[in-house]
Parts: sequence; C-alpha cells; structure tokens
Amino acid sequence: MLKIGCHLSVSNGYEKMGKDALKIGANTFQYFTRNPRGSKAKSIDAGDAKKLRDLMEKHEFAKVIGHAPYTLNICSADERTREFALEVLEDDLVRMEFLPNNYYNFHPGSHVKQGVEVGIKYISDALNKVIKENQTTIVLLETMSGKGTEIGRTFEELRQIIDGVNLSEKVGVCLDTCHVFDSGYDIVNDLDGVINEFDRIIGLDRLYAIHLNDSKNPFNSQKDRHETIGDGQIGLEAITRIINHPELRNLPFVLETPNELDGHAKEIKMLREAYEKL
Repeated sequence: MLKIGCHLSVSNGYEKMGKDALKIGANTFQYFTRNPRGSKAKSIDAGDAKKLRDLMEKHEFAKVIGHAPYTLNICSADERTREFALEVLEDDLVRMEFLPNNYYNFHPGSHVKQGVEVGIKYISDALNKVIKENQTTIVLLETMSGKGTEIGRTFEELRQIIDGVNLSEKVGVCLDTCHVFDSGYDIVNDLDGVINEFDRIIGLDRLYAIHLNDSKNPFNSQKDRHETIGDGQIGLEAITRIINHPELRNLPFVLETPNELDGHAKEIKMLREAYEKL
C-alpha cells in the first residue's frame, strides 16, 4: 500500500491530526513541532499524544514526521542564532518521544558566506550535542535546492554532515523532489541515475522519507517553489515513476504542495490510482 499523507497542523491537537489524515485517505503525515516562523511550542498533552498513537496503530499508519521551524539555522554566522537552533533541536527531540520511533526533519541551514565546510562542522557539532543514545527518533537532513548559501544542495554535503556525527545511526535523509530537481538532479529523465548516485554517496539505507512535490521552476534553477502534483516542471509521469520505483515505493511520501485538505485529498486519490499494485 502507498504510504502517503500531507502536512497537517498540530494546533488542534495530536489526535485531530490523525483523524484529519484518515478523512483525506492518508496513512502518514507531517507536522511542525512549533510555530514554523517563530519559536513558540504548544504544551504537549500526553493523553492526546497517546490517542494519536492508538489511532495510528489501529489504522496501520506509516512513520510520521515532525518538522523543525523554518527559522532554525544551526550554521548561522550569528552565535545567538546558532544557540537558539540548538535549544530548539534539543527540546524538539524530547518532544518527539511522545510519538516514539518516528522521524524529525530539519533544513541543514545556510552558512551565510562562512563557507560550506564551516557550516557543515557547525551542523555536525550541534547534532553531536543533541542526539542521545536512548532516543527512538531518527533525525532527517532534508535535501535542499541550493538557493543562496544553503547547505544540503548536494548529496556530498549531506554525507559530510553525517560523517561528522558520532551516533550517525540516528541520522538519515528526507529527499524533497522539488528541491533535488531544482538543485540539478534530473529525476525526470534519469531517476535511476539519481538513485544510484544517492546510494553511492549516502546509501539508500539512510533514505527514510520523501517530500513529494512538483516544482514551479525549471530544472537546476536553484530555487524553491513547490507546485501541486502534475502542474509543475516535474510532472505527473515522472512523479508516478518515483512512487513506483522499487527502491522508493515503500517509503513514506509527504505532500508539501500548495493545497488545502480537499486539494490534498484529490492528490492522494490520484497518486493511489497511479501506484502499481505488485
């Protein structure tokens, strides 16, 4: 069965996210751990989290993803910004244990003209401070489009971050289709080649989830504007190949397309119909 969902809001509670997912035919989802443009995090109701865990077990949900706020930049040139990012990471990983054995995704950040090597070291060092042996959460580095001074545009950069983490078994990758297409990986015309390159550099055993998005921008634009499925430069045919690829088809796919819930429901229905039953 295709494991697919979209981004849902945690503001109305954990159980509500699970019910919203079921309403649109989803069996996974992603949510922001706190205000995506700020730092505030809602207090967690342990009972509500338990209700979501029970619902997920009953309906055989795939792994879900907690997403760090966009404001987090762990490799900033500003020391206080880095300290804030570290505080958020540490707190979020504690909060993730209310939904144990799931994923926590974050954007590696921008080095702001310090250089890629400096930025990578900041990221690895931060992960060494916050990742604990007893945590059940896998931390996911997201592939980025490469706008500005973003780190994570290439598979090599992500590999360098992982190599610098002591408990690297707790670290993986979330591949964003819009981002990799915009960054110069031709998933439309050479999907096998891109997957083989990922495997050679990072290893497919470290690929845990996929953000399934079309792109408003052309190949290798190094921009980041998501489009609804089938309406962008990647296109439905290529996205159908992605969800059916033998190395990817069993991963959880999360839509981050510019849609409301009813639009996501239509996308999920369309993709389920395109998913080949083997």
